[in-house]
Amino acid sequence: MAEGAMIGAAVPRREDQRLLTGAGTYLDDVDLPGCYEAAFLRSPHAAARVLGIDTSAAKAVPGVIGVWTGRELTDLVKPIPPKVTNPKLVDVPRYPLPPDAAHFVGEPLAVVVATSRHVAEDAVELIDVDYEVLPAIASTGAALAEDAPKVHEEVPDNVAIHLVQTAGDPETALETAPHRLRERFIIARGGGHSMETRGIAARYDASTGQFTVWPCSQSPHYTRNLIASFCDVVEDDVRVVVPRDNGGGFGPKAQFHGEDAVVPYLARLLDNPVKWIEDRSENFVATMMERTQVHDVEVAFDDDGRLLAVKDVFQHDQGAYCAGLQVPTITLSTLPGQYRIPNIHSELIACYTNMVPTSSVRGAGRPQAVVAMERMVDRIAEHLGADPAEVRRINLVQADEFPYRVGLTFRDGSPLTYDSGDFPALHQAVLDKFDYEGERARQRELREQGRLIGIGLGAYVEGCGLGPYEGARLRLTNNGMVLVTLAATPLGQGYETVYAQIASDAMGLDMRHIAVATGDTARIPFGQGSFASRTTVTAGSATFQAAQRLRDLILEVAEVLLKTSAADLRFDGDRVCVVGSPERGVTLAEVAQVANIGKHGITMQAGVPAGIEATSYFAPERAAYASGMHAATVEVDPETGAVRILRYVIGHDCGTVINPMLVDGQVLGGFAHGIGNALYEEPCYDEAGQPQTTSYLDYALPSSVEVPPVELVHLYTPSPLNPLGVKGAGEGGTIPVPATIANAVEDALRPFGARINNLPLTPAKIFAAVSGG
Repeated sequence: MAEGAMIGAAVPRREDQRLLTGAGTYLDDVDLPGCYEAAFLRSPHAAARVLGIDTSAAKAVPGVIGVWTGRELTDLVKPIPPKVTNPKLVDVPRYPLPPDAAHFVGEPLAVVVATSRHVAEDAVELIDVDYEVLPAIASTGAALAEDAPKVHEEVPDNVAIHLVQTAGDPETALETAPHRLRERFIIARGGGHSMETRGIAARYDASTGQFTVWPCSQSPHYTRNLIASFCDVVEDDVRVVVPRDNGGGFGPKAQFHGEDAVVPYLARLLDNPVKWIEDRSENFVATMMERTQVHDVEVAFDDDGRLLAVKDVFQHDQGAYCAGLQVPTITLSTLPGQYRIPNIHSELIACYTNMVPTSSVRGAGRPQAVVAMERMVDRIAEHLGADPAEVRRINLVQADEFPYRVGLTFRDGSPLTYDSGDFPALHQAVLDKFDYEGERARQRELREQGRLIGIGLGAYVEGCGLGPYEGARLRLTNNGMVLVTLAATPLGQGYETVYAQIASDAMGLDMRHIAVATGDTARIPFGQGSFASRTTVTAGSATFQAAQRLRDLILEVAEVLLKTSAADLRFDGDRVCVVGSPERGVTLAEVAQVANIGKHGITMQAGVPAGIEATSYFAPERAAYASGMHAATVEVDPETGAVRILRYVIGHDCGTVINPMLVDGQVLGGFAHGIGNALYEEPCYDEAGQPQTTSYLDYALPSSVEVPPVELVHLYTPSPLNPLGVKGAGEGGTIPVPATIANAVEDALRPFGARINNLPLTPAKIFAAVSGG
């Protein structure tokens, strides 16, 4: 196979055969003979002091091994550190089992371990807790209200962090601009809702003092490090093995929840394997969520619609604890999007509330910023009587301006600098595919028939490919296969296929002779995980570099064995052959036997390296930036408030594409998630912080019926920041969908003068907007 042939090839996924035939291996498929099972007592109150817990009745249930609270497991009463922090953060400790108080409905307060899950759950019902119920804060507005109750006594104003970023002189620009508009937009929270919920199983070997832990995790090394900390052992004594298959992640599984510390600790305490699998009702109340933000946006612009300034002050619901600041700090810097804006004010007020803590969900703070910016671009067009596409066009950063410095700082601490792109070309390609002028003409015709038809556009820039690093270890095994080992965990993206393609390309070796292993901390010592649209940039680049080194090592051995120059050698199937003389060659297995095994006894042959292995860690200097443009036509039923998507086009630029079929799958899957955020998914809480939507009877996810066909347009502007030229592709399908749909729905409702400021756009909200309610 010619070198370079695999990057860009639409290779079918290796994983599909086992997944489609029901042969996948998920956490609950891990067989641990004699394993006990755990169940957690969770707070029914959003805010309460725990005055006492009586576990005697639960302990008496036949089959119960033990019952523990945070007051008994004192070693676990130490804080789980925020994953992303800031010196200005007013942090409060988040404990695996808090001993004295509950700060959100669903917080774990006690754990039962029994011979089976149903026995453990029955015992949980018998635990008697004496609560002193306290006033709860269920929104950022309530948190910031004068004389509001305190979520935590040590945070008197309920503000976790207040950050401001500026570029230029936004206040002067706002005061002197010919035109100025202001609006408030609200984006509701939502969950990841992966097919496989969270879970963890653990076994302790007293003879070695080592743990083996199987979690549903996007970050195996991060999980390992925190388990080691809570169990007071060194990292090498904890082996984390993420099962081969993982039923989705979408962000929450990249975090460390309290159960992840409790289960391994109890496995050692009991000297017996322990497992906990989250049920769906727990997932609704206890797994971290995202999205909730309130944006007060102000824009200044001239008579042509050219942006002069933007000011966005937004409230972010951090939940009861700060699990990490990645979401709001990404929002802080995502605001400018694809537009050249000389004056920017972006301000974050993150509040503690009595809600489940905030974590990343696919898009991670970007959809909210895109709603704020893209909705205001449409308002500018409306104010001027201009075309929304034209207002976008005149404000786009131009292709010859890259690398483009925005003037803000990204969440990785680097200057916000777009590495590559061609926003005008992407914009035009989408309009052409969408037949924008034709769609506008059809809209006018259908409106004359009384139908409410709207057209919406939405553009975005996505910071992706974040560090600090990711690694790949490549080894020629003794059977002649090349094994690629990654720290990052697959979540359905097709890692076994994509990283074999990258290694094949770098080595010039047919990918049939390349295998991929992932998610096992015993195989590779360091790693970060799969999240933030970063893995192909980081792990892909590390794989590419390590594969080139491995190729050189293999040829170095073959050079000695064949007594010829490495420059005259090529791979032919599983053999290394002399160019022009294919009969002169050695198999990869023979190379491994010489270098790995020491075929010639205790003396290595002169010139042969010991062990055919190469490891590379790739650390990007800063984030890369993917981009995209969406266009939609929708129809609104004025009597029911239902929205039907008639047409949808996605334009996407993620740099070099390794496997176009898998990239398309990522974009389309992200689009389905975005449809849920735009139209359906909204967990509701009352003023006391009590969840009202705790099953799929009340919380609507889009099905195949609600997700329309999509037309895709790809643009390829390689990133100069990594050897593959790749950018992220996992979240771009989601990020602009809420803004695009909201723009289209408001356009459809223009005859009513309706304002769409609150997402998701449920039928009740649309009906209220139409009726003026």
